[in-house]
Amino acid sequence: MIFDLANPSQLMQALGPDLLLIVGAMVLMLWAAWRPESTEHQQAVGRAALALIAATIAMTLWYSTRGLSSNVGVIAVDNFRWATDLICLLGAFGAVALGMEYNQRERILPAESHVLVLFATAGMMILAAARDLMIVFLGIELMSVAIYVLAGFNRRSAKSAEGSLKYFLLGAFATAFLLYGIALIYGATGTTNLTDIGQRVVAGNFVAHPMMLVGTGLLLVGFGFKIAAAPFHMWAPDVYEGAPTPITAFMATAVKAAAFATMLRVWLEALAGMGEAWFTPIWWLAAVAMFVGNTVALSQRNLKRLLAYSSIAHSGYLLVAVAAGTLGGSAAFLFYLVAYTLASYGAFAVVIAVGREGDANNDLSDYEGLWHVRPGLAIAMAIFMLSLMGFPIFGGVGFFGKWYLLMAAIEAPRPLTTLAVVLVLTSVVSAGYYLNVVRVMFMKARPDGAAEPERTGALTRGVVFATAIAILVLGLVPTRVIGWSRAGVPRAPQVQAASADAPR
Repeated sequence: MIFDLANPSQLMQALGPDLLLIVGAMVLMLWAAWRPESTEHQQAVGRAALALIAATIAMTLWYSTRGLSSNVGVIAVDNFRWATDLICLLGAFGAVALGMEYNQRERILPAESHVLVLFATAGMMILAAARDLMIVFLGIELMSVAIYVLAGFNRRSAKSAEGSLKYFLLGAFATAFLLYGIALIYGATGTTNLTDIGQRVVAGNFVAHPMMLVGTGLLLVGFGFKIAAAPFHMWAPDVYEGAPTPITAFMATAVKAAAFATMLRVWLEALAGMGEAWFTPIWWLAAVAMFVGNTVALSQRNLKRLLAYSSIAHSGYLLVAVAAGTLGGSAAFLFYLVAYTLASYGAFAVVIAVGREGDANNDLSDYEGLWHVRPGLAIAMAIFMLSLMGFPIFGGVGFFGKWYLLMAAIEAPRPLTTLAVVLVLTSVVSAGYYLNVVRVMFMKARPDGAAEPERTGALTRGVVFATAIAILVLGLVPTRVIGWSRAGVPRAPQVQAASADAPR
């Protein structure tokens, strides 16, 4: 069926999964605040949040199988939206599952942490659906405000408070760039709808329009901050280190996925006609992010900071798909997001399992000889590191992710051969720190007197081994995810209005 988005009731139907999550989160917010803080209440709200996320995933899957579409409007109804929603919802599920046991260990009693994850995810789903720059802004604000609070949720940690303050100040600054860019693009084109902007850019030859050029540049600055791409990355290491580790995993995966999906849709549907004004900055952002992220990560001893710089490098890899600006690039983008999300969540789950109260034991030396005391965790961490590196056997899903990014770069209408070379060379550099983690776990003896990692809870173990198994399975038979990724690429919206029950 085709939704008529000018009809309020059909617009509400098109937002079904988003509304389910938002309404459910509001109910849980009241429940979380109703009772005194306690570990039992925090975990009860967490279980309810997991059930709500599972229901939203089921509804999103149902929507994705019904062949839904829409006329031109403020939101998109397409497979790209559903694919992005599923990645963000899986990230939220992992954050709540890890957070239930992590919060107990760190004595973070407020149950509102799980509710804030739900609100942040609702903002991400709005971003994935946005086909209007004002909806983009609303989604970013809903997501960002919740993440600002979550980053500083551990009130006993000075690093958490410092990271949250830095994130809030720099985030507000970047949001101002984004909003000013939206205003200038509206001033140049007279619309904020992505489809209309794309048509007017081509029809009016806006490539050299000063207001449009400045607006495009400011938009890129705002997106560059949200995806933590160098040189807009300076907040990421401190915030990732200071935030509670489940929230760090959430920021590194789901937040990045939502921001990247929005950026790709804006590029393909609105600003593709801007040519060099958009393409050249994206090219340089990708190259600089890959270089900075991988080279600086070589010197990191703290695992959370190492994974932060790894995240910056992966922003560069994903920007290669954005720069390609093709359907093949979009498919590679989705496939790589799945691979990156699985590997990153698993790695952060191991960090939680090895860590101690106060977020201790995050230094590389704490992983020495892990194979001798926790072989399961060591094997899982090796799988995650090899996948992030793009190793073709145990980390096969990461290998195929990089392979499809390279193919998209080489086969683009404007071949990105030099950028593909940078991707390959920086991936070689990344072996220096990914393999070092593996070396430390398997080839170094456990220091005398070093305490063994505590036994982890069932939820944390479940996240570790579920992501490890998923990486192995998808690495061996990646064709299903490849087909799913190709089916989920953004399509040109239908411009004709149609009734709700019109055949597809």
